[in-house]
Amino acid sequence: MAYFQRHVIILALVILLSIICTKHTVHCDDEEDSLFSGLNSYRATLNLSTLKENDRAKCLADKIADQFKNQPCTNTTGSNTVPGTEPEFSNYPQLLEKCHLNVSTTRDGVVLPACVPNLDPTLVLSNFTQSQYSMSLNDTKYTGVGIGSEDDWIVVVLTTSTPEGGYSPGSNNIGFGSKIVHMQYSMFLLMAVLSFLWI
Repeated sequence: MAYFQRHVIILALVILLSIICTKHTVHCDDEEDSLFSGLNSYRATLNLSTLKENDRAKCLADKIADQFKNQPCTNTTGSNTVPGTEPEFSNYPQLLEKCHLNVSTTRDGVVLPACVPNLDPTLVLSNFTQSQYSMSLNDTKYTGVGIGSEDDWIVVVLTTSTPEGGYSPGSNNIGFGSKIVHMQYSMFLLMAVLSFLWI
């Protein structure tokens, strides 16, 4: 009986740990992954190269989306904004610093925020492909992308392959958030191995 109880406890711990590990990654990834696929499909129809994921651009997109989270969707926000009237963040240098970026490696990139209630995937994609943002998406100079979201806001950061827009001085290292996810999976595997050795 004690042998059976130990197995039930171990199984419960493994299930709990797997839920904790996967909960972190599921939050906004569905909307972001859907948009990433949609943008690349859109570019493919135009015979443009696919956009590669850029971790530092994603970090910046996440930080900017977080800045927008309490701002409501209106007819003058996001992709509806009149060019030149986009909100500027006084803390932009700090946002860059948090992502290990600086102005000299981001000046050729572009930040495209959109506000879509409930981040409906079809509406999100059309907010980028059927708006003023399509000019940037159609531009061959953009080769990379980072996508972040918060509440009803989703932000796309487009990068170039040039030093002035690559968002990656040196190399495109894995961001801190990705390291945490990998650490969680490593902890899960370690706990699973230890639990089986304990039996």
